[in-house]
Amino acid sequence: MKIIITYLSISLLSLAFATMQAQEKQLDSLRSNFKESKIKKLSDRKKELEIKKLIKSKKTVELKEKWFLKKDIFAINTRLKKGEITEVEANNLKIKAAQKRALNIKNHIAIIDNEIALWNRTDKPYQLDMRDEGRRHVVRIGSGPLTGDNLIFIGKESDDTPHRPDKRTYKEIVFAFGFNNAIIEGQPLESSPYRIGGSGFKELGHDWKTRIFNTSNFWRFKYGFSFQWNKFDIKNNKFLVNTNGTTSLEEFSSELGKAKFRTTNLVFPFHLEFGPSKKIEKKNYFRYSTKKKLKIGLGAYAGLNLGNMQKLKYRVDGDRIKDKQKGEFEVSNFVYGLSSYVGFGSSALYVKYDLSPVFKNQTNKQNNISVGLRLDLD
Repeated sequence: MKIIITYLSISLLSLAFATMQAQEKQLDSLRSNFKESKIKKLSDRKKELEIKKLIKSKKTVELKEKWFLKKDIFAINTRLKKGEITEVEANNLKIKAAQKRALNIKNHIAIIDNEIALWNRTDKPYQLDMRDEGRRHVVRIGSGPLTGDNLIFIGKESDDTPHRPDKRTYKEIVFAFGFNNAIIEGQPLESSPYRIGGSGFKELGHDWKTRIFNTSNFWRFKYGFSFQWNKFDIKNNKFLVNTNGTTSLEEFSSELGKAKFRTTNLVFPFHLEFGPSKKIEKKNYFRYSTKKKLKIGLGAYAGLNLGNMQKLKYRVDGDRIKDKQKGEFEVSNFVYGLSSYVGFGSSALYVKYDLSPVFKNQTNKQNNISVGLRLDLD
């Protein structure tokens, strides 16, 4: 009895399993048919839209060519009025222009009709697609921004890439900062009236770096523009005084908490940079890299002073006073000097020296000097 029940159970399970399989196959078939139907509807819709677009483009072609013909005739009539051609010559030119535009319309319409016929025969435009060892091959006539330079190309699609031109000029952001002071005529730097620690400079600009030779990146031109802020921290309780156009340092009448003077310049630097670089070879182009390479720059700069300001802090009867004197000092309007740097990669030790004096008229001639860190960020 147990055996019979076991056989019956196995039979029922087999039947149920077979029924489930049949139902699953039926569902898969329904899903597949639904998917194919949906794809076909989308394909038919796309085909219909493309054909409508092509039919509409026929009218556009005719209108464009007729407009071009009007321009041609206008140009011919203008030449006729100026006496450049005779009336017979003008009529012949008009006939030729009309024939040319009519032929253009005919050729364009023929191309459009062929495309319409192609859409009617297939679901998508004709495309020659060959497979060779799993890699796509193409046949191309004509070129564009995403293809190679050759007019005709047959081969692997991966090889049909645009040639990237050699890049000889690079853009960089320049940022520099550090110590600032002045070399005063007849005085050693140690005797400077400006604190070395409190005086500083900042520079922010934009420059371009251009390789000089075609086959080497050893020599480069660097040029651009920069804003420079040079600050002097005046010591020994002194401050700047403009007396009838002559600038000098004088003792302040009370105790100064702070005395600082700043100039703001716009300059146009030019450097000859040299040093080794690494040539990076790519499939269809190459580049030079100066990353982690020694570089040396020698150059000069020239520009204009944009402003000056002295800031004083002191007390009067216990009250704190902040005094800002803007543009009251006879600084040199035209700024020029020498600069140099040496470093690795994007950072370098930077030195600049103004050949132009800080002030137009001064008791002792002062020339600004700055030493700091320079960053060229691409």
